[in-house]
Amino acid sequence: MAESIIAVKSYSFALRMIKLYKHLQKEQREFYVLTKQVLRSGTSIGANVEEALGSPSGADFRNKLTVALKEARETSYWLRLLKDSEIISLTSFNSIHAECQELIKILKSIILTSKKNDKKGLTPSTQDSELKTQD
Repeated sequence: MAESIIAVKSYSFALRMIKLYKHLQKEQREFYVLTKQVLRSGTSIGANVEEALGSPSGADFRNKLTVALKEARETSYWLRLLKDSEIISLTSFNSIHAECQELIKILKSIILTSKKNDKKGLTPSTQDSELKTQD
């Protein structure tokens, strides 16, 4: 069965956020609030993508992906804050932040394509084929 590229990437990113959180809880417990925020927003991206994939309408699909995009932007903010306050290293930041930026680009592209497809009268299930990878 083919899987959605954005679903796979956002799930992988969520796992990275969990690992980062676990590491920071061992090393930097005093920054609990910051690390909890990046965990929440970073794992929320994939949850909203999964909701979008089950949407009954194009409008609902775009709404859920727009929420995922907002969460990705928020995650980018928290990651920059963690880097600039020297809670995470530049090396860790560069890798994780690049992945976050990739999610932002993909989400923007899917939302834009969905809007165009809606104008053409394509349904969410027709749009779904654009999100699939090869088996």
